[in-house]
Amino acid sequence: MQSRSSNPPLLVIDDVSQNYGRGPDKGTTVLDHVSLTLKEGEIVGLLGRSGCGKSTLLRIVSGLNRASGGEVRYRGEKVAGPVDGVAMVFQSFALFPWLTVLANVELGLRAKGAPREEARKRALQAIDIIGLDGFENAYPKEISGGMRQRVGFARALVVAPSLLLMDEPFSALDVLTAETLRTDLLDLWVEGRMPIKSILMVTHNIEEAVLMCDRIVVLSSNPGRIAAEIGVSMQHPRNRLDPEFRQLVDRIYALMTRRAEMAKTGSGAFPGLGLGMALPTVSTNTLAGMIEEVAAEPYDGKADLPALADSLQLEIDDLFPVAETLQLLRFAELAEGDIKLTSAGRRFAELGVDQRKKLFGDHLLAYVPLAQRIRRVLDERPSHHAPATRFREELQDYMSEEYAETTLRSVTTWGRYGEIFAYDEASQSFSLENPQ
Repeated sequence: MQSRSSNPPLLVIDDVSQNYGRGPDKGTTVLDHVSLTLKEGEIVGLLGRSGCGKSTLLRIVSGLNRASGGEVRYRGEKVAGPVDGVAMVFQSFALFPWLTVLANVELGLRAKGAPREEARKRALQAIDIIGLDGFENAYPKEISGGMRQRVGFARALVVAPSLLLMDEPFSALDVLTAETLRTDLLDLWVEGRMPIKSILMVTHNIEEAVLMCDRIVVLSSNPGRIAAEIGVSMQHPRNRLDPEFRQLVDRIYALMTRRAEMAKTGSGAFPGLGLGMALPTVSTNTLAGMIEEVAAEPYDGKADLPALADSLQLEIDDLFPVAETLQLLRFAELAEGDIKLTSAGRRFAELGVDQRKKLFGDHLLAYVPLAQRIRRVLDERPSHHAPATRFREELQDYMSEEYAETTLRSVTTWGRYGEIFAYDEASQSFSLENPQ
């Protein structure tokens, strides 16, 4: 097993920020004053939802992106571009389809000018370590997704990095293949068979973080900030069924739902909810399905989020937007890692289709300001029509074009379901042609 070093940190992330914008306007802040250190002998996980900036931070560490503010130091030297001693495994396999497994693994060494025989020898060793013996001359199309990702790991290991960066390397794989690859990688780490000194990985899978990491850094979203750092003292191999493992998973779920819980004031309002709140893409079928699932046995209106995630096979990027949208619409409440249906949520579960639509529309108008704005404009105009661009441009005063488009599409879908307004895709305009 790797031992933690008392030497100076391998990596220092010092007050890093990242903004995207044009002209004097800073635009969207993705990362906001993030500081973190990484020592030799530890696996550190960056855990958070999509949009929290964790992959952006990883690319800044790798030297592929340059931060807007702050700096990154590797072994005391400022990172200003790709660094020797740092390798990265991407979410996608990123292999050259016209090259064999061996040639793909050799590529990094050849680019650095390594002699052909040395590159071949080291590539074969990496292929052996990662468990791809016998597939050296195969092409990517001839091997499975799990094997392709093993090629990605071999390609990273062949340059003998001290720091390995992993950007959700298991997320594109099926559940069983991902579990096998995680286990194999951890075995190599514990046995000290890899040249790497430390691993910094990005994930949005809470159980994966607890299974693999010595330290978990939880990032909040919009903008990305460090919300918590959690040490994991359990020895490898870890058992998902151990009470200590389950307690830590529950603790992280509670931590990640606390933001939504604290956002609600005593008056029932959500601060900052106005038009400046970006809304997720969640279908009304998914919202209804979640209500029905929580309302039914064995939950009977209140569910532990980790248990719900397991039963529905959902990760936090899928589960949290649904749960938080239900809270926004007052159909559920989130607290300490649990979701509990409100009286309105329980009533929704019992109603027929038309009554559900009416209740949903009422809550949408009551609790989502953008829906209120669209309906008010339509009511006030003699033609009862308004172009979508009118609201899209208004949203862009508060958020990026991408978030504005996503937010408007979400409210459009929800509003059509609740029959509070109609939308014509061809003309991209709202109307009151079919309201209730």
